[in-house]
Amino acid sequence: MSESCDTNVFGRGEENTAYAKYFVGQSYLKILSTEGVTVANVTFEPKCRNNWHIHHADKGGGQILLCTAGRGWYQEWEKPARALKPGDVVNIPAGMKHWHGAAKDSWFTHLAVEVPGENASNEWLDPVSDDEYAALD
Repeated sequence: MSESCDTNVFGRGEENTAYAKYFVGQSYLKILSTEGVTVANVTFEPKCRNNWHIHHADKGGGQILLCTAGRGWYQEWEKPARALKPGDVVNIPAGMKHWHGAAKDSWFTHLAVEVPGENASNEWLDPVSDDEYAALD
């Protein structure tokens, strides 16, 4: 069994086909709750990352990442990438252009908590370039 299942209390989930066009590499998705707030368990294979994207909202909104397994990355536009490990928490305000994903040599899993907001939506942008990603340690 893969590292993602061995170290992830929520399991890997199904192949993330619904959002595959917004990812480089294979990710897996398991919706844990839609009561009040949406909580999704997202697992990334090594080298997998999502595209740059923005969580928009007129009021409130954004996303919280609760890292649960493996090693990964989070980066806000025009800032250095931040290494992530289990136990890390990332608070992403509405309007912040960012991406997140696995390290080159590790599976990575986080819970994605969608912060409720007025007129909330996601805007998916360009992929993180192979050169940008390869430059990460």
